[in-house]
Amino acid sequence: MKITAIDTALLTVPTPKPMSLEFAHHKLVVAEISTDEGLKGLGYSLVFGGGGGEAVLAYLEARLKPLLLGEDPLHVERLWEKMYRGDRGVRRVGIAGMAISALDIGLWDLAGKAAGLPLYQLWGGAAERIAAYGSGGWGRYTEKDLVGEAEKYAALGCKYYKLKIHHPDPKANRARVETVRKALGPGVRLMVDVNQKLDLQGNIRQAQLLEDLDLLWYEEPVLADDLAACAEVSLRIRIPVATGENNYTRYEFRELIERKAARYLMPDVCRANGYSETLKIGHLAAAHGVAVSPHVVHELSLQICGALSNGFLVEYMDWQPPDLFEEMPRCEDGHIRVPAKPGHGMALTKTALQKYRS
Repeated sequence: MKITAIDTALLTVPTPKPMSLEFAHHKLVVAEISTDEGLKGLGYSLVFGGGGGEAVLAYLEARLKPLLLGEDPLHVERLWEKMYRGDRGVRRVGIAGMAISALDIGLWDLAGKAAGLPLYQLWGGAAERIAAYGSGGWGRYTEKDLVGEAEKYAALGCKYYKLKIHHPDPKANRARVETVRKALGPGVRLMVDVNQKLDLQGNIRQAQLLEDLDLLWYEEPVLADDLAACAEVSLRIRIPVATGENNYTRYEFRELIERKAARYLMPDVCRANGYSETLKIGHLAAAHGVAVSPHVVHELSLQICGALSNGFLVEYMDWQPPDLFEEMPRCEDGHIRVPAKPGHGMALTKTALQKYRS
């Protein structure tokens, strides 16, 4: 089997309320890989908020696509190495990492289809249903927006909900968390997300105001580049730290683990150089007793969690319009079943490219 074509597109996808209060749209960098035997694989990277989507597509087209044409798509590991080592002067993070991710996801989709298996079974199969947590609670939400979103996820059976704590006054953030806790009651456990907005002392002060609320985790406290600072926060506060959505390689995650910087690791399959590298990160975490809870794109992340014994939760963020994908995995009783179709199980609708192409 040989790769004969790779068709690409950049989609601009509007978000629904209340998420649109924070992000008007996201972008998808899409790559469909075709072969001489008729099999096709779909890969895409979600560019959250849309920033840099054009650059991701340009790097994919100019530098990575030529490396794959004419190759056997079932040699996924070899092709991943070829892409990863294609430009020694370009670190495989950010734009380059997201471009590799889209193609690697497409290659694995092809491999699963060729084998007639969903990817989580191809990789070993640990679980068929994954617990989900509702995610959102952005800083621009009103109290009504915040409570309404949290209650929506709770009504789907989610036993966890994550909200942002972006207010400069840590007492205001405490009040937001208390508002949601009161609305949801004791049956739903909460997490908070700093989104890299504080320094060490700011995090210590903020965490001290939240320590009595039995939070599951305290997410991304400092700049993702500063692994040492993240480790110090983890040492100095009493809430378990989660991080990793803006880390891209097994080497960064190895350092996070060695520094004991987080109890929950959150690789994003659309950023962390695709399924290939995310699986390596997951197995590395398992060797150290660390749980993995992938970041967003739950429809793709389910395959990762389903393959890992240390897969914990998928992040359920309901942002996709109903006409983007043919079928989205549904949340029922707080869990989402891993798609059983060969490959990753996702397909764009026939109208999606025409409607959302940038």
